[in-house]
Amino acid sequence: MASTGWLKGRVKAVPSGDSLVIMGNSKAEIPPEKSITLGSLMAPRLARRGGVDEPFAWQSRDFLRKLCIGKEVTFKVEYTVPSIGREYGTVFLGDKNVSMLVVSAGWAKVREQGQQKDANPYLKPLQDAEEQAKQQGLGRWSRAPGASEASIRNLPPSAIGDASNFDAMGLLEQSKGKLIEAFVEQVRDGSTLRVYLLPDFQFIQVFVAGIQAPTMGRRATSESIINTSITSDEPNGESTTEPRATPTSAQRLASSAASVTEVAPDPYGREAKHFTETRVLNRDVRIVLEGVDKYSNLIGSVYYPDGESAKDLGLELIENGYAKYVDWSANMLEVEAKKKLKSAELEAKKTRLRIWTNYVAPATNSKAIHDQNFTGKVVEIVSGDCLVIADDSLPFGDPSAERRVNLSSIRAPKMGNPRRDEKPAPYAREAKEFLRNRLIGKQVHVSMEYSRKVSMADGPAAPASGADSRVMDFGTVFLASKDGDGAAPPPSAAGSQLPGMNVAELLVARGFATVVRHRDFEERSNYYDALLSAESRATSGKKGIHSPKEPPVMHVTDLLTAASKKARDFLPFLQRNRRMSAVVEYVLSGHRFKLFIPKETCSIAFSISGVRCPGRDEPYSEEAIALMRRKIMQRDVEIEVETVDRTGTFIGTLWESRSNVAVPLLEAGLARLQTSFGTDRIAEVHLLMQAEQAAKRQKLKIWENYVEGEEVSSGGAAAERRQKEEAKVTVTEILGGGKFYVQLVSDQKVAAIQKQLASLNLQEAPVIGAFNPKKGDIVLAQFSADNSWNRAMIVNAPRGAVESSKDKFEVFYVDYGNQEIVSYNQLRPLDASVSSSPGLAQLCSLAHIKVPGLEDDYGQEAAYRLSELLLSGPKEFRAVIEEKDTSGGKVKGQGTGTIFLVTLVDPESDISINATLLQEGLARMEKRKRWEPKDKQQALDELEKYQTEARDKRRAMWEYGDVESDEEDIPARKGAGKR
Repeated sequence: MASTGWLKGRVKAVPSGDSLVIMGNSKAEIPPEKSITLGSLMAPRLARRGGVDEPFAWQSRDFLRKLCIGKEVTFKVEYTVPSIGREYGTVFLGDKNVSMLVVSAGWAKVREQGQQKDANPYLKPLQDAEEQAKQQGLGRWSRAPGASEASIRNLPPSAIGDASNFDAMGLLEQSKGKLIEAFVEQVRDGSTLRVYLLPDFQFIQVFVAGIQAPTMGRRATSESIINTSITSDEPNGESTTEPRATPTSAQRLASSAASVTEVAPDPYGREAKHFTETRVLNRDVRIVLEGVDKYSNLIGSVYYPDGESAKDLGLELIENGYAKYVDWSANMLEVEAKKKLKSAELEAKKTRLRIWTNYVAPATNSKAIHDQNFTGKVVEIVSGDCLVIADDSLPFGDPSAERRVNLSSIRAPKMGNPRRDEKPAPYAREAKEFLRNRLIGKQVHVSMEYSRKVSMADGPAAPASGADSRVMDFGTVFLASKDGDGAAPPPSAAGSQLPGMNVAELLVARGFATVVRHRDFEERSNYYDALLSAESRATSGKKGIHSPKEPPVMHVTDLLTAASKKARDFLPFLQRNRRMSAVVEYVLSGHRFKLFIPKETCSIAFSISGVRCPGRDEPYSEEAIALMRRKIMQRDVEIEVETVDRTGTFIGTLWESRSNVAVPLLEAGLARLQTSFGTDRIAEVHLLMQAEQAAKRQKLKIWENYVEGEEVSSGGAAAERRQKEEAKVTVTEILGGGKFYVQLVSDQKVAAIQKQLASLNLQEAPVIGAFNPKKGDIVLAQFSADNSWNRAMIVNAPRGAVESSKDKFEVFYVDYGNQEIVSYNQLRPLDASVSSSPGLAQLCSLAHIKVPGLEDDYGQEAAYRLSELLLSGPKEFRAVIEEKDTSGGKVKGQGTGTIFLVTLVDPESDISINATLLQEGLARMEKRKRWEPKDKQQALDELEKYQTEARDKRRAMWEYGDVESDEEDIPARKGAGKR
């Protein structure tokens, strides 16, 4: 057909009642186009900007548009007028001449033969059709009164270029969320349209919400709606483009600059524009207004007809790789619409479609977990987004059965870290309590989804190397619906029924957690859309962390980190109530727990009276802990406090569901009953003895080698003596009052840290302003005695920033235990890899004896003698750790932190250092208590001999006879207790 001059194409646009834009049927993304004016016809002219339509101009164009838009036609160019760049021709729609259809409907008139360049073979039939239309009063030939005037559109001032002509915000408030009929007059780029709002013909610019297509650059010539801008006043040469206003001075300046600074379209800018034009240009669309920008441009979702259904233009552009998702306008959309756009963009990126051709996915530290589902019971709520669940497929009480599961794609407020003085974030306690009340001890289904490698170091910028990182597993936890909030379980994305309520969704819906905004290609929850919907509901309902109200505040007194005296002060309050409610916060060992007392708003260390489990690193200690975690971890319990020990641990009886928790421990052979203090203070002692006897008969766990009749020799004091820790140590610093610092001889870190310090370059002094050490920081400090560089903690620092190299800092050498004041130029910053290791110096005190302080009588002599014994040369001692006093809290300087109460033995001497000080009258024994373990009684009896010898021979403090009664029983003298 091409040989005869006839071509086929599809009508892309209808600029006026007598012209068409036809694109070829090529498979190219932008096929060739022709603008064809129907030969021998003249349709009424549409108004220019600020002008007025000719009668029936809009109706004439509308007839031709509805007749041809988007349809395949056959056309032939009859002749060309080069002066205006216009081609005239004949167009057939099927077997019908389009010109004949237009004229027969009365929407165009036929020009005279003399006005044409060449003879039109269809001229006579067109003239006959025109005459018939006139006689019938069709179209523009209507004889109805006022028809001509009524056909002229009353065009309001255009909102484009002058926002004052249009109340965009008023329209938004009136029509937000409603479908508005509109007609697309121009496509600026793939995501920007200029439309007439119907029926008032308000001309506005609309940005497609949630997306942005590549720009069309800046042209050197005036931009037209379609290929050409027709300005001729010749017959059949009326403007078929959008009318334009007279340019302002600024526009003229910009236009002149454009001729010099033309900017090419972005990659795929033309293709995106063509994609949009082929779907909405000169078509009726429906717009849902979502918002307004500061230039009164409307932002909305655009829907165009496609057969019997309507399609979302924004979604189509993203799915085909012609646009990207943008948050600033997507935030105006409903959650479901946003999710569709984001998912479509992710899919386009995966397939590297069009604008994503060169897209490289960012590196991610997450990895999918497949086919790892299990059922178990919730053992612990670590925080609002982290649970510990015991896998039912492993034996009850097995420590390896516990799995830590982080809830996928959500983030709850942080619980803080008491060791770092970090307080819980707002709603952190509420989130944890919400989960505890619903999940502890409950059966749940877990679907593991992905794992992520995270840095162990502080701060997001810390490198996640293999040595400094750990892997966290994430999954979705489902609670049986009967244990949920009464709602029916929702269907999954696949349509199948979920095994219960999604715990993460419940948490987010209550406002106790937020949804993580994942990066592209980052693994996420399989129920991510449901989480986003729940967050939207919580936000609109102003629940939890989304509430404008002040968050609830709870002040909890933590007696575990406080001094033991404070625990003793609390004892009367805890004893007066007899049985009281508590919550088990943590299982420290098989018989020792951290409890929260709601009534007194305090946390305490609590030990079961008369029952002892194996200590750490001893056989069955982990099994005892695992059993207690399964039975009482984070459960509501009842306690009865009897007393408090010297370390601040409260001792008493604990019941869970009215059952003494010591019974299952003893029955399982994971604890032994201690009756060396007597049985009168042990509640329900008969039940405990029965449970222990049953375990002995069955030879369970710690009783596996038990032989009837050998209980005394194999147990009791001898067994406990074997459990004491021993270590070889070297003494590094002596304090007053019998306290000193040691390093463990077997500690491999000593040599490693010294080697690391030796490799550092310490020549350059720190730059003032760049290095500002503050209290608690670990730095390098130059020791004044030998100018060596050692790790040190800042104990006191000047207020504000460092101003001079002579500013003074008090430092504590964490590896040796000494403390001094140094100047700023004697400090250096320290790499995290070196500073993160704990200090090597351990604070110790001589067990069972009291050494006078430096300001007390014979205090100086005692310190001097202790230095002679311990620091006279490089010597190793054997330290037997009798007790550990944790009441000092964390290390904040010299004399603080956990204290090891030790019996220190010199291998070259027959007696211990403790006994030596007693023998020389430089120390006295601590006051005996009524109830003491047998091994301690034996040790005290042995020491008593040396004290008696010193007293009888009137040595040192016994020079004038008996010393006053124990200092704990009398008011302290003024000045006592100072370093």
